[in-house]
Amino acid sequence: MQGISQLAALIGVNLRTLGQRRGSALSTIVGVACVVAVFVVVLSIGEGFRATMAATGSPDSALVLRGGSDSEMMSGLLVDSTRIIADAPGVARAASGPEASAELFVVVDLPKRSTGTDANVPLRGVQPAAFAVRKGFKIIAGRNFEPGKNEIIVGRGAAEQFAGLDLGNTHRWGESEWTVVGVFSDGGSLSESEIWTDARVLQPAYRRGNTFQSVHARLESPAAFTAFKDALTADPRLDVKVVRESEYYAEQSQALTTLVRFLGGFITVLMALGAIFGALNTMYNAVASRTREIATLRALGFGRGPVVLSILAESLVIALLGAVIGGAVAYFGFNGFQTSTLNWQSFSQVAFAFRVTPPLLVTGTVIALAIGLIGGLLPALRAARLPVATALREL
Repeated sequence: MQGISQLAALIGVNLRTLGQRRGSALSTIVGVACVVAVFVVVLSIGEGFRATMAATGSPDSALVLRGGSDSEMMSGLLVDSTRIIADAPGVARAASGPEASAELFVVVDLPKRSTGTDANVPLRGVQPAAFAVRKGFKIIAGRNFEPGKNEIIVGRGAAEQFAGLDLGNTHRWGESEWTVVGVFSDGGSLSESEIWTDARVLQPAYRRGNTFQSVHARLESPAAFTAFKDALTADPRLDVKVVRESEYYAEQSQALTTLVRFLGGFITVLMALGAIFGALNTMYNAVASRTREIATLRALGFGRGPVVLSILAESLVIALLGAVIGGAVAYFGFNGFQTSTLNWQSFSQVAFAFRVTPPLLVTGTVIALAIGLIGGLLPALRAARLPVATALREL
């Protein structure tokens, strides 16, 4: 109990005198805040991209590509193959027919609103069943395109990120001219980065004949996937790859997420080293300015343990203040910030929002506390080892 009361008294004294060292303390707080803010912001890019990809597809939806294809861009399916796929067991059916959409995927050039530089934007040709397969699809402005006409609808993310996609705007892509007639949302999924039109109109515009690149199908239930996949892979008329949509898009997010985590970790380590030196400087100054005070306390019976822990507590409080400031800057400044990046699998842009999550903020706080612990440990040990008699003679 005596040790606890001594520790409480020392911590109180340390914190009350913190204002006397506000210059060095503020520099450490700013350094730690920068480390936390950069760490959280960089990794929130990967979290936002991963969340967008994870929101695309569902366990009861399947994607069919040509055998050996890693993405829609590399795939190709004849119209007869798409009909066999749509009629396969396990595909959900409505009054209008199987809920399977054979689709075509091309990229078009559009300038980014933020920089004006050209970017590859996905232009997807879909069949009517596409709106049933994507259960989150909803027109939020204008109207849907009319089948057989050179009309396009644009995802909400694409409309926000790329210029020229306002209602009524026209573009010439391929061998046709297209008019923007609507804007749609799809639950924050990858589809919101795309432009949609009638597949039958897109085919001649890009001289694709009567071919498609993928089939998106809604299944009767998640359990129906195995029967659906087995039926297609065993059919001698087909050479296809069958995957769940959710797994396909989750796999596409891995490369960028891994890269972002590596870069974020590397940058954080470099900045953390600088912050640790700042914390060391702050705490050494604190010990040097209070040499006689610490010696007096030791002479009055205060143990080495409470002295060490009180110095560490002061360092941790400074680091925690930096973590709070850095986390607040990251959350209020960047959470939900809209941007776009290249999806290397499809060579097209994906619009997404930075996502500052609670686990990222907690991890940033842990990093800050580690900086405070390392930065305060050596000065705390020095304070505990000060010879009492020698320290009392110092001015």
